[in-house]
Amino acid sequence: MKTKPDAYFDLESYFDSVEESFVAALQQLVSIRSVKEDALPDKPFGQGVADALDNILKQAHELGMITRNHEGYVGTIDLNELEPELGILVHVDVVGEGDNWTKPPYAGVVEDDKLYARGATDDKGPAIASLFAMAAVKELGIPLHSGVRLIVGTDEESGCSDTKYYFSKEQPPKYVFSPDGVFPVINTEKGGLRTSFEGVFEEDVRLPRVLSVSGGYRVNVVPPSAEAVVEGLELNEVRRYAEEAAGATGAVFTCKDAGSGRVAISVQGAGGHASTPWQGINAVTSLLTLLAALPMADSEAHRALLGVNRTFPHGDHYGEAAGIRMEDEVSGPLTFNFSIFEFAPQRIYGFFDSRIPICATESNTMDVLEQKLSAFGVKLKRAGFSKPHHTPADSEFVQTLLRCYEQYTGLEGTCHYSGGGTYVHGIEGGVAFGCTMPGVDPRPHGADEFVILKDLITSAKIFAQVIIDICGQKVDKTTD
Repeated sequence: MKTKPDAYFDLESYFDSVEESFVAALQQLVSIRSVKEDALPDKPFGQGVADALDNILKQAHELGMITRNHEGYVGTIDLNELEPELGILVHVDVVGEGDNWTKPPYAGVVEDDKLYARGATDDKGPAIASLFAMAAVKELGIPLHSGVRLIVGTDEESGCSDTKYYFSKEQPPKYVFSPDGVFPVINTEKGGLRTSFEGVFEEDVRLPRVLSVSGGYRVNVVPPSAEAVVEGLELNEVRRYAEEAAGATGAVFTCKDAGSGRVAISVQGAGGHASTPWQGINAVTSLLTLLAALPMADSEAHRALLGVNRTFPHGDHYGEAAGIRMEDEVSGPLTFNFSIFEFAPQRIYGFFDSRIPICATESNTMDVLEQKLSAFGVKLKRAGFSKPHHTPADSEFVQTLLRCYEQYTGLEGTCHYSGGGTYVHGIEGGVAFGCTMPGVDPRPHGADEFVILKDLITSAKIFAQVIIDICGQKVDKTTD
């Protein structure tokens, strides 16, 4: 019969002994508001992001790792001085906290084995799990024949210019995974269509009219709030329509008298990740549902607003009304998130984030949208199309990851696709691996984001075993 490897039992003991310091390390990191800001000298993404990178590099140094800061774009943490055969890609930048939190977003509050914080699961928790996995292998003195490098990024949420800079100077290791997804293995990441549209019009002063609309703050987030001002309608009339829109969308509408015959409307939805838009309540599309129903005077700008609402209606997460609904067996359905919207009597502007399957092309997506939008005087920007990423499930690397996952969870290891892109997108043979366990929704990009500490420590054990299996000296541990 086969016995569990000695390292299995050593890792169990090690993580039992460091659990308190593990949690404290994560609390340190999540306490830093590392949202991208204006560049500073040697801090290309602002002070908060730089502080988070410095923090994890300092923690790694204290654990005996070899650290380097690559001009503020990326930090690298090496377990030893050997050439790295395994690379683990994480990031310490986060999206803004948004609204509706019931816990402090940067305190790392622990309740019922859950740690709540922005970045707890995306991606600071996985970063700490990866760091402690390396520390475990080092502390236990497990002999290695090659190196392991933790590559810590700082701009994953805003375009990945960090790793583009780093990989323009350094080659990725032979094997690479990013713990910025879910277990078991995500070997297929959808491509993306992230672009904008705009229309410019002559102002029409006839009443009633929409004076302004604003909603959304980041392209890869389901917009949690939006607001508008309308002119020429009674407050009670707007409220009646708002009640209907609330029932249809699930959003919360607040209407107030803004004076001079104007009504201010605010909408509260629920944020979420753009790759899973059905898990949030889109405040922009909720607001458009209301504005399209109000009895407004005819104008070019308002016809454009109505056209946008018909093309991207609330609850249409798959682009059906836009004519771009599609899916394939390997990468699943196209998904659509209307992320940002602005409107004034002379201008309409929107930005969206669509995660596209392997069967998607510019012809069956951008060409279709361009024609739809042009029908009401709005122009699509021809940009932002990226191809999907796929690594075969039967590769030696993927099979090693699945075996380690099964060993520590007792669950079946399988491969899946994802709408969320990670740092491995475009790295040959790279996959996403953890840290969220199947069936758990840790609310990344949403309010009260959390990580289950038990699962995170299990992830660290799995990662340590991966290091041993790939980089360790080969010893046969089987017995009869």
